[in-house]
Amino acid sequence: MTSSAAFLAQLGIQYPIIQAPMTGTSTPRLAAAVSNAGGLGSLGIGANTLEQARQMIAETRALTDKPFNVNVFCHAPAQRDAAREAAWVQHLAPLFAEVGATPPDALNEIYRTFVNDDAALQMLLELRPTVVSFHFGLPSPQALTALREAGILTMATATSLQEARWIEQAGIDAIVAQGIEAGGHRGMFDPQAPDECWSTAVLVRMLVQQTRLPIVGAGGIMDGAGIRAMLDLGAAAAQLGTAFVLCPESAANVAYRQNLKSERAARTRLTEVVSGRPARGMVNRLITFGEAAGSPPNAGYPMTYDVAKQLNAVASQQGNHEFAAQWAGQGAPLAREMSAAELMQVLVREWKGD
Repeated sequence: MTSSAAFLAQLGIQYPIIQAPMTGTSTPRLAAAVSNAGGLGSLGIGANTLEQARQMIAETRALTDKPFNVNVFCHAPAQRDAAREAAWVQHLAPLFAEVGATPPDALNEIYRTFVNDDAALQMLLELRPTVVSFHFGLPSPQALTALREAGILTMATATSLQEARWIEQAGIDAIVAQGIEAGGHRGMFDPQAPDECWSTAVLVRMLVQQTRLPIVGAGGIMDGAGIRAMLDLGAAAAQLGTAFVLCPESAANVAYRQNLKSERAARTRLTEVVSGRPARGMVNRLITFGEAAGSPPNAGYPMTYDVAKQLNAVASQQGNHEFAAQWAGQGAPLAREMSAAELMQVLVREWKGD
């Protein structure tokens, strides 16, 4: 078998297409639709409570008997700095004033890391999704051993050769090679480390040559030609995120969809000012304001996200969506609006050249 065929057999899926987890945008309906169509659907639970995550997995299971992936965040616990956080909130005060709101007095660490979340690990061991994937780093060796012994396959995101080597050494089953084109959060283990910003094509080729694990290309892939290009470079599969945002099954709201179908889709930026970690999204007022000359350092992850979400919550009630996190990759102008099942059919047809 080819490396791709062997990987698909290992996952129990028909086509080399993985729907990116897209925390906050992916839904059980979307993941199930992709899995039912022969790909690997994914849920991102990094922003959810344990009970919400459990419910999402249950809802997905009710909609498909096919394999799907559950993604968790493995970031380092937040390093709190009260003065830095207060300075960032003060910097954003004019934006709160624009929408008639008062800035928060304090920020919260709204996303808990899977690295020290024993309850989340036990939940996954109990429910046993086919795949569990990791973003921002890796869990403990003990957690990986437990997942492996439970028969759960694992994948982890790498943005560099060093991260890929750590993934391989940890005994993970596959590497998601995330190029600089990708929308959403960059999966760097250490966001302060130097970043070569490799394209998906370069990163995939590098990892195919220098690691032994199956490689999943991720970033800027929007159609079957992109999937075929990844396979030609030696990837075992391709992961697509932005391509699925316009599907009716996604949780993207009307404003997000309208911007993705507009000229805004052609202007994305990798920025830290929305969440506190590098993430690519469509440029809006929050990004331009937060990156303006003279701006202080952001409040760190995920506290920066906390204040941004509070600002957006007030503004969006007034019909102002200029402070929303509308993640999108550089391939955003190629997004197409159709059901997930229909999109999967189109992607497979394009990939095969039919």
